[in-house]
Amino acid sequence: MASTLSIPSHMKAWTYSEYGNIEDILKFDPNVPVPELKDDQVLIKVVAAALNPVDYKRALGNFKNSDSPLPTSPGYDVVGVVVKVGSKVKKFKVGDEVYGDIIENALKNPKAIGSLAEYTAAEEKVLAHKPFNLSFVEASNLPLAIITAYQGLERASLSSQKSILVLGGAGGVGTHVVQLSKHVFGASKIAATASSGKLELLRNLGADLLIDYTKVNFEDLPEKFDVVFDAVGQNERALKAIKEGGKVVTIVEPEIPPAIWYLLNSEGVVLEKLKPYLESGKIKPIVDPKSPFPFSNVVEAFAYLKTHRATGKIVIHIHPIP
Repeated sequence: MASTLSIPSHMKAWTYSEYGNIEDILKFDPNVPVPELKDDQVLIKVVAAALNPVDYKRALGNFKNSDSPLPTSPGYDVVGVVVKVGSKVKKFKVGDEVYGDIIENALKNPKAIGSLAEYTAAEEKVLAHKPFNLSFVEASNLPLAIITAYQGLERASLSSQKSILVLGGAGGVGTHVVQLSKHVFGASKIAATASSGKLELLRNLGADLLIDYTKVNFEDLPEKFDVVFDAVGQNERALKAIKEGGKVVTIVEPEIPPAIWYLLNSEGVVLEKLKPYLESGKIKPIVDPKSPFPFSNVVEAFAYLKTHRATGKIVIHIHPIP
């Protein structure tokens, strides 16, 4: 192991020791052991973390048969500074600013210590260098959502000859689906749904057809699409909006065949691949206006996440920004 920065033996973290509603079970613990490193991991001093629905679904015990033993400190998305590296780590060194979704497979033995802690350990392969032009708060909102969006568009075989409809275009994943469809996959037309107050955001992100779901049933539109990306759990309706031979991909269970449900596999290589688009400003992280929440207000932030009213991602500020 290599280290040049002072690392405490214990840290502050949010944890829960039983399953239930995350607002009820999550407690602030000022005396959690700092994680031990494996050879392929780095230790990160966490600057910011973003919240995701999988955090509160996991807390409910939805995949407890494959979960890590309790107690758990939740959190998937992280951005911070490397303070220690394992002996097999080649890509990073102490002092590097890194970000990523630290849990490679969300449902299979996720880490007991996630990103809602002052320090967390993560495998080299799930991390990437933070884009130089993004703040720590901006970068923290990207990994899980942008990787999910990218892998879904790959599964849907989106290309420059194809049109796409994004359900939930203003959400954490949807904002990235719209941007990736335009700038990376070159979709011929991008339609997206949102409430009336968020339609201008979709226009700014690159959507061509804006659909106010409070006024229009997208499946009743005469126009049909090659791909529908369902980020809200409306597969049955989505299947009525595709052309013959089109595809529906969804991130919300249960899927209705032939809609394709999938779960991301966290890959730092995807973040590195998208780095030029991020550093050029073509793709922008969308941070909810209420963010960042202070580390002391994590329970309040989860309550807000569960309202489904956030625009983009909800971010927690943990350590002072370097």
